[in-house]
Amino acid sequence: MLLSTYGSRGDVEPLVGLAVRLRALGAEVRVCAPLDEDFARRLAGVGVPLVPVGPSARELTTAPAPPSSLPQRAAVLTAGQFDGVTEAAEGCDALVATGVMPAAAAARSVAEKLGIRSVSVTFQQLTLPSPHRPPLAYPGRPFPPEVTDNRALWDLDARSVNALFGEALNSNRVAHGLPPVDDVRAYVIGDQPWLATDPVLDPWQETPGLDVVQTGAWILPDVHPLPAALMAFLDAGTPPVYVGFGSMPMLASTDVAQVAIEAVRAQGRRVVVARGWADLALIDDRDDCFIVGEVNQQALFARVAAVVHHGGAGTTTTATRAGASQVVVPQAADQPYWAGRVADLGIGAAHDGPTPTFESLSAALSTALAPETRARATAVAGMVHTDGAAVAARLLLDTISRERPRVPARSRAAAERS
Repeated sequence: MLLSTYGSRGDVEPLVGLAVRLRALGAEVRVCAPLDEDFARRLAGVGVPLVPVGPSARELTTAPAPPSSLPQRAAVLTAGQFDGVTEAAEGCDALVATGVMPAAAAARSVAEKLGIRSVSVTFQQLTLPSPHRPPLAYPGRPFPPEVTDNRALWDLDARSVNALFGEALNSNRVAHGLPPVDDVRAYVIGDQPWLATDPVLDPWQETPGLDVVQTGAWILPDVHPLPAALMAFLDAGTPPVYVGFGSMPMLASTDVAQVAIEAVRAQGRRVVVARGWADLALIDDRDDCFIVGEVNQQALFARVAAVVHHGGAGTTTTATRAGASQVVVPQAADQPYWAGRVADLGIGAAHDGPTPTFESLSAALSTALAPETRARATAVAGMVHTDGAAVAARLLLDTISRERPRVPARSRAAAERS
């Protein structure tokens, strides 16, 4: 089984959960992902082989190029995926494709070339066409303000995807003996895409013509203990507020750490700051702040008063499962959506815009730290599904088993004797 992705930690971590569940059911699994030290260490920790494909996701993300270069970057990524995934997929029964659009398109093309089953997976529903909401606009390709009908916007989105990624995909498909595709987005999504999100946090509305399988979020229980120094900090006072922005590097050029720490202190709370890709740091040496790197968020979020974060799907789900109140400061892509879901569920506050000020973050923290918000967060935590990765693993193996040709009884007996 090959699990293939290209993206940030939020694209890789769910595959870790699925890989472990598949192995528990007896499947052999390998993962294709960017060559990043964090990803290699994470997969090695659970004993799953990593096949590095493509440039470092962190380097690519922290060195943003102008939107006009997106097709060129996609071309390089697509070619690398064709080569790397083809080698990694040899001998596999199935391929799970996710990550950014050009990488997923290349991975599905490789599966088509090799004649193996592939499943398209998304960790947020905003890439699935639906009349219930508009699509996300790609950088440098805003939608015309006069177009407000969701169906018309999804048509424009399909044209954008073709314009950005069609040439790169089809040139590689032809070079590998495959016919070109007319609709890149439809090809990537396929006939039955999987939505690996929690139905309470992210309810899917039935859409004609799209047979979506919602499995639940793929989260692996983390048994790693919290560092002794962090435990001592947590035990030394009232629950702190966690502040971290995951793989959002653009925050490195702002004073977000200063703003966040001062706003939390104004609420009378201590602070745990996560470095993340923004490389956040403490602003002084007072003993009410503690900084962490890689840490067991599942355990930590259960010990904090609130979680201030960027709104990645994984962080949002982990905080929700932990029953922690949240302040979501969305930066890009699907993050405003998750901020809205947190606010709609009453389990936290959605910050207005990507750049917090002392005043704006203080107001959001007041909402998140209110007793009624904490009570609601605790209640919703009890509704969240915990078996998404196990459900997906069983479904994937059942699908392969149904599609694998049956060996006639006499042939099977002869094979057993040989």
